[in-house]
Amino acid sequence: MDSLFDTLEGGEDREGRLAELARQVSVCTKCDLASTRTNTVFGSGDPYSPLMLVGEGPGENEDATGLPFVGRAGKLLDDILAAVNLTRDDVYLTNIVKCRAAIEENGRVRNRQPRTAEINACNPYLRAQIEAIKPDIILCLGGPAAKTIIDRDFRITRDRGRWYEAFGAKAMATFHPAYVLRQHGEELKQTKRLVWKDIQAVHAEYLKALEARRG
Repeated sequence: MDSLFDTLEGGEDREGRLAELARQVSVCTKCDLASTRTNTVFGSGDPYSPLMLVGEGPGENEDATGLPFVGRAGKLLDDILAAVNLTRDDVYLTNIVKCRAAIEENGRVRNRQPRTAEINACNPYLRAQIEAIKPDIILCLGGPAAKTIIDRDFRITRDRGRWYEAFGAKAMATFHPAYVLRQHGEELKQTKRLVWKDIQAVHAEYLKALEARRG
């Protein structure tokens, strides 16, 4: 089919478009992640928000619940948003892949980075989400999201905190909450300072976008 929205073309029904897209994702078998998932994790939040947050992919908790950014990383993301008086209901949350990428080692299943083929297979869904939501600002959480949305040569330690243009939106990347949780001591303090600086800049643009929409 030419469009992911063949059944819903021509209207500004974001909820309907996203519901149809979520249905397509729920039965997707375009990559091997489909064979090991418990649930697909499509996205959540306000489809009319000017701000879209994009992470890497579901982890164990997300795979179990079907919801993005739950568990410890999700709690930290809530805290980061709360620091600028936002909640997850004020933004739209999704990931570059909609199924958990995991590997079994020594009898334990742990998360891994999604492979290029998996990201590419899921990319039409991500692009369709962006097309439906039309965000003014996209905040990439972590390097894989930034490489997918901003530039494939993006390096999070070098390029985070800068503004770029992507999909008609202003785009920035900051560290993923899961990365922040892996830091300790002085590195943790420095990482938190950088994330705070980034979220403040994003929030300023968010307020500008809200004002522009009202005007």
